[in-house]
Amino acid sequence: MVDPADVAVVEQQLGRPPRGVRAVAHRCPCGLPDVVETTPRLPDGSPFPTLFYLTCPKAASAIGTLESSGVMKRMQARLAEDPALAEAYARAHAGYVERRDKAASEDGVEPLPRGMQSAGGMPDRVKCLHALVGHELAMPGSNPFGREALDALPDWWCDGPCVQSGTPVPGATPEGAPAAPRTPQEDV
Repeated sequence: MVDPADVAVVEQQLGRPPRGVRAVAHRCPCGLPDVVETTPRLPDGSPFPTLFYLTCPKAASAIGTLESSGVMKRMQARLAEDPALAEAYARAHAGYVERRDKAASEDGVEPLPRGMQSAGGMPDRVKCLHALVGHELAMPGSNPFGREALDALPDWWCDGPCVQSGTPVPGATPEGAPAAPRTPQEDV
């Protein structure tokens, strides 16, 4: 069961109610959720391949800036040229699918079809750094391109939490939160 306070924060981050949230998969150093784990199938039974969904708008903005720099084209080229990197990315995909299948089993729903890509273009393409970073944050050490992207990002949390309202946001710490080690889109 996901803490309703966390769901409220994610709703503020997304600007709408989230769908299919099973757990907070990672917290930002400010204390708020920044990645949620979603159900492999939405309540209506439709498949939802993005298991780890990045919710923090500050992180998403920083990743969007990184994507616009052309880094994904360079990553894609390296994927074609470096067999060890391609193997690590394929392992990231396999681990993602294994975790997604486990979630389906825990939720008592049919797993997604075997041929379905996992997220972010895995295992053959580099398509969405948001998904790859979410994967790396949720499962540290799992995604080589997610790790590279994280290492290239600024500390998005340093100027305070991504959501604020008239009432304190549960789990938030004041600005200047200690920096935690940096380890890790379809519509949630």
